[in-house]
Amino acid sequence: MMIFARIRWAYATVVIFLGLALSIIIFPIFKAPKSQKISSRFIQLLTGFKIRIKGKEDSEAQMFLLNHQSDMDIAVMELATKKALAWVAKKELFEVPFFGLALKLPEDIAIDRNDKKSLLKLLKDAKDRLNKGKTITIFPEGTRNRKEKMLPFKSGAKVIADMYKLKVQPVVLMQTAKHYDIKRFYYKPGTITVIFMEPFYADKNDELWLKNLREKMQRVYDDELANSSGYR
Repeated sequence: MMIFARIRWAYATVVIFLGLALSIIIFPIFKAPKSQKISSRFIQLLTGFKIRIKGKEDSEAQMFLLNHQSDMDIAVMELATKKALAWVAKKELFEVPFFGLALKLPEDIAIDRNDKKSLLKLLKDAKDRLNKGKTITIFPEGTRNRKEKMLPFKSGAKVIADMYKLKVQPVVLMQTAKHYDIKRFYYKPGTITVIFMEPFYADKNDELWLKNLREKMQRVYDDELANSSGYR
């Protein structure tokens, strides 16, 4: 059975790579966000995953915060919303040949965690994308985490949200690593649940809102896991 899972993984990985290539090729024609939506739909159709939406997306949300388990998460979120998303990712990813171009063309936002001076650029870039009608989208854990317990959230999301008093909507992605995991060479088609939680306005006077949000998102994740037999 494992060998078939690895064959599926190799196929899905090639499809994801082709999806990125497609987003680059069609960008001059369709621009963002249509190029990303088409690319994500291409990946979905060829790999066979489905999406189940729970909760209601807020059309006025200015920032999405998501937990992060899999490289499939971006395609899943692009398909879960019609919004134009501006993803925030570490600077190193923008320097990767080919992949970096797929981030630069739609004006995703680079963050340099090793340079404190980059904070001003991060805020400037975020303001620019907001002015263009995009929704800032961040994995506050900062990296993929295949475990069921979310990692502590990094402060970048709070800095941006507090500065511009953004309307934030948390989004919980369920067990995406059990569908696609690049480190375990594993892919299994299935239905991925996306849970839109209640939005709120960032309050810089509340120093703990990001920490408390992680706890709320973890409870939503745990409750969904406990109350649905589909995850067992």
